[in-house]
Amino acid sequence: MRNYLEFEKEIKSLEEDLDQSKNPFDKEGISEVDTNKIEKIQDEINEKLRSTYSKLNSWQKTQVARHEDRPRANFYINKIFSNFTLLSGDRLFADDKSIIAGFGLIDGKSVLILGQEKGDNLNTRLERNFGMMKPEGYRKCIRLMKLADRFKIPVVSFIDTPGAYPGIGAEQRGQATAIASSIECCMSLKVPNISIIIGEGGSGGAIALASSNKVIMLEHSIYSVISPEGCASILWRDPTKSLEAAEAMKLTADDLLKLKIIDEIIPEPLGGAHRDSEQIAIEIKKSILKNLVEFENLSGNQIFEQRKNRFLKIGRDQGFKKSSERESIRGLSYIEPGYNKVIRFFKNNKNISLIGLGALILASILYFLV
Repeated sequence: MRNYLEFEKEIKSLEEDLDQSKNPFDKEGISEVDTNKIEKIQDEINEKLRSTYSKLNSWQKTQVARHEDRPRANFYINKIFSNFTLLSGDRLFADDKSIIAGFGLIDGKSVLILGQEKGDNLNTRLERNFGMMKPEGYRKCIRLMKLADRFKIPVVSFIDTPGAYPGIGAEQRGQATAIASSIECCMSLKVPNISIIIGEGGSGGAIALASSNKVIMLEHSIYSVISPEGCASILWRDPTKSLEAAEAMKLTADDLLKLKIIDEIIPEPLGGAHRDSEQIAIEIKKSILKNLVEFENLSGNQIFEQRKNRFLKIGRDQGFKKSSERESIRGLSYIEPGYNKVIRFFKNNKNISLIGLGALILASILYFLV
């Protein structure tokens, strides 16, 4: 049984009509199926999906990212990789079921796969803790990333979590330290790491595995420091203002690509990934292979520097770069954006600014008089 979101009521009605039209049994027994009617309804459904999903707001995209039927990490791992070998435990406390980790092959190439798994029914969601990782989960990832780094094996991460688990036990076992250590490990790797946000990328729980050379998002996924409901509760003391919060947070793939926080968007099938999971798995596989090729001829230090400069550039026009190719990574210098130079020039030369402003006003007056 398909689940529908609040804004999909018309689509639900059309699909119910389609199912009835496909049923050869009616009140009088067996009847002839009207293929023309079926085709017409299907065209209406496709058009409605196209028009609805082309103008989703940020809150609606959040709902799609959390959709119950959306493919999870376990599905993608089984579809994209072969010879997957599951590895468990952090060698300190326990195994965290909310993260699937192991080595596998993609087109014959060895990769380490890390997948945050929410589960697809009540029992598996409870077992997977709804995708919320605990300290032992991050420590497991660190252990395996260091192993992959030692054997020059790339890392592929599937991000889908509302955030790290905030329970008392997790805090007592060092949740914050585990997240920070995971970020540090990701950033220090000398092998390429690629992160794909397949659903919900929430807070430090997501960035702990998404500090990567390439951060990729599915079209209807989200990536933010807090949930829209949490943001609305803090700013307005009103969780019903989730739409305003979602719009302000710029958490959609389109917004984050413009801000250069992510590197690529993978288009989803019409109506979202949950309507054609096989196709979206194919598209993700193509993207992973394409991005791995980019790093094939780079040394470990070049991969490390590419990742480091990628994050240093976020929020800046040109970011940091080495003063000279011969200098070490410590020789990073900030490149001032052009518009900042113009503003600084006028601030330091106020007399020139006043003369220029006066000339502009005089020219405007002369223009209107003539």
